[in-house]
Amino acid sequence: MSEERSESRFGEFVLVRRHGYVAELVLDRPKAMNAVSTAMAGSIAEACAVLGADRDVRVTVVTSSNERAFCVGADLKERNSLTDAELVRQRPLARAAYTGVLELPMPTIAAVHGFALGGGFELALSCDLIVADGTAVVGLPEVSVGVIPGGGGTQLLPRRVGAARAAELIFTARRLEAPEASELGLVDVLVEPGRDREEALALGARIAANSPVGLRAAKRALRLGHGLDLRAGLEVEDAAWRSVAFSGDRAEGVAAFNEKRAPVWPGE
Repeated sequence: MSEERSESRFGEFVLVRRHGYVAELVLDRPKAMNAVSTAMAGSIAEACAVLGADRDVRVTVVTSSNERAFCVGADLKERNSLTDAELVRQRPLARAAYTGVLELPMPTIAAVHGFALGGGFELALSCDLIVADGTAVVGLPEVSVGVIPGGGGTQLLPRRVGAARAAELIFTARRLEAPEASELGLVDVLVEPGRDREEALALGARIAANSPVGLRAAKRALRLGHGLDLRAGLEVEDAAWRSVAFSGDRAEGVAAFNEKRAPVWPGE
């Protein structure tokens, strides 16, 4: 696979770039600070379906083309124009964007700067890791406009910070600036302003140097085992181990170690 591949556009608002084995999914609706419209939600879901099926993609990094925001959440101007019936029909399309990111089979990283609010923060929470720069402002303010987090926030945030902390943040609808977000574990890596994309792509490249079979199996074990009792979790881990133990990647990894060389992963 070449170091760079041509860009692919999904609708008007989503762009995918390739950096070797790392895919960059760019939220590209800068004039609206990446507010997620129905059309944009469909494009996110479509891009994720393509990335999830591509065995050459070992890591996906979600970034933003807007200098002031990662994503400000749902497009409330569009929502305000919808009838109740239209909102009901729109709901599965909106959900597909968040589950599309959440269910990507390879490790995922969000590169966050500026505002990541509501559905925008939920897109980041749907990733395995969040790299944020010093300008980041995150939060789930949905109850302040009469709804609740509907892109996974009520389930993903407590898995990060615990039930009581998540309740406080969701009930108060407050926004957190980068230092507090980092201290409380809402983001994983805090970097200097303007370096979130660069650092997230660098982290993605480090991860992508490892076995793609191993990475996907490790993610599967982490996701499926979370919340289970220890005995059940260990069974999930054993099943994931069995799926890689006789793979070409495992054979290559052991051979490369013994031959003191870098592995060339077959990816199977």
